[in-house]
Amino acid sequence: MSKEELISKLKSKFSECIVKVDTPGNDILVEVKPECLVEVAKYVFNEENMYYATSSGADERGLTGKFSVYHIFSADKRCWFVLKTSVPASRPKVPSITGVVPGANWAEREAMDMFGIQFEGHPEPTRLVLPDDWPEGLHPLRKDFEHNYRPPSKTPEKEYLSVGGVFVGGVEYSTALPLGPYHPALHEPEYFELLVKGEEVIDVRYRGFHVHRGIEKIGESRLTYNQVPFIAERICGICGFVHSSSYCMAIEKALGIDVPERAKYIRTIVLEIERIHSHLLWIGVACHLLGFETGFMHSWRIREHVMDLAELLTGSRKTYGINIPGGVRRDIIENQIEKAKKVMDLIESEFKILKDKLLVPEVISRLKGVGYLPKEDARKIAVLGPTMRGSGIARDVRKDQPYFAYPELDFEIAVYDDGDNLARTLVRVDEVLESIKIVKQALNNLPKGPIRADFEPKPMKLGVGAVEAPRGEVVHMVITGRSSKLFRWRVRAPTYNNIPALKIMLKGVALADAPITIASIDPCFSCTDRCIVLRDLDRGTYIRTSLIEMRRYVVRVLG
Repeated sequence: MSKEELISKLKSKFSECIVKVDTPGNDILVEVKPECLVEVAKYVFNEENMYYATSSGADERGLTGKFSVYHIFSADKRCWFVLKTSVPASRPKVPSITGVVPGANWAEREAMDMFGIQFEGHPEPTRLVLPDDWPEGLHPLRKDFEHNYRPPSKTPEKEYLSVGGVFVGGVEYSTALPLGPYHPALHEPEYFELLVKGEEVIDVRYRGFHVHRGIEKIGESRLTYNQVPFIAERICGICGFVHSSSYCMAIEKALGIDVPERAKYIRTIVLEIERIHSHLLWIGVACHLLGFETGFMHSWRIREHVMDLAELLTGSRKTYGINIPGGVRRDIIENQIEKAKKVMDLIESEFKILKDKLLVPEVISRLKGVGYLPKEDARKIAVLGPTMRGSGIARDVRKDQPYFAYPELDFEIAVYDDGDNLARTLVRVDEVLESIKIVKQALNNLPKGPIRADFEPKPMKLGVGAVEAPRGEVVHMVITGRSSKLFRWRVRAPTYNNIPALKIMLKGVALADAPITIASIDPCFSCTDRCIVLRDLDRGTYIRTSLIEMRRYVVRVLG
């Protein structure tokens, strides 16, 4: 279905609901009345089979006297569907779409925290980003909140407490086993509470965002269009180039910038080099978690070639700093191309040897059938990347919304149907070889010409940029402001969508397999936790409490 056909169909079906239709940067923006929001979201998600991406709040009081909510879906090739609704600032209440689009859970809760927008009918209207001691009524992404304001903490720091099995009246409660925030099985600070009975995980509780860095606020408050890519690239310490690329794409779509072909190819080459190094890093970590240290050492040894290649082409092994709206800041010269081809041949030959040594029976037996995520749940939660493709969903924005040089390159999307840890591993193994193929093609066909286009800033233009990161698609939504500044910048990393799936993936898993199951989504965290959760198995409820209260509870129960 073409974009025009979709718009016509929506106008016909929801004629009484639609306030405005626009087509910014080849995408579709449909604004609807708040009371129609759930109905329209349900239709595009279920009937039009759109894949949910993310949602964003926006403080538009200075323009319209209202708060707005943007729900972003993938509609078709080269097209994003943005569903918008606005409500008066005096009553910032919007119907929740989480009941019909489960993947919207976190994004709506984040908008509650950051903008104070209430989502009526939300199944879990609790804080997500803000800490428990954050003052009520203070919302950081509102325009009247200063970026450098730090409210005082109202509660003392709490230490962590490991809670063993608890018995009340002869009834056994599950053991709440803290995994993190610092743990030898985890490669980043992160906090899960595994609820186990015996050696089996029966549930999991996750809490994050306690070291939220406020990057969106800084981008909106202090930086110009051309400065944001440098901070965007620091969102992720492994895959930062996908963020600067996605941001630049959003700006370019919003302002109608025609990026030179050579710049598109350079971005594609660096993105795929980043994918190779990220997947090799993950393969090494996975081997380490499985006790297969030989695989770990060889994977990271090969990765060194990739890092050296990144330095050759960009001047840096990581955090390349070459993206800018309109193109790139650094060219690839002829002698670098020949060196790069030789390095890619070396990486390919060594990785094929590693692949044969990696998939040995001992490794396969630890991965197969573990961490199962059904296809239907994967779509409802809107998981991304290898987590999604390992559950049989053949979606990749390099194909579905092709960008940069990808439409001109030949490559396959790795998809497996088993939905387990092995399937997600095989997706990444296959993607390494496909990325090598992509880089070789791009180097051979690198066009001549300029590497950057000039542009004129325009206020209040919307753009959505999406780049397929190693973990899944990264989405950046921008609304341009005045004086080359951003009015709104929304960042959605793939781990944001993938973490909620762990509740399904970990259920029934042996405790020894919990670390590799968590690692199978290749999580990227910046968080710790400071609460204890107890699960009442009979009632199916959680008790969420402070450490002091938990101590009193344990003393009271256990004497």
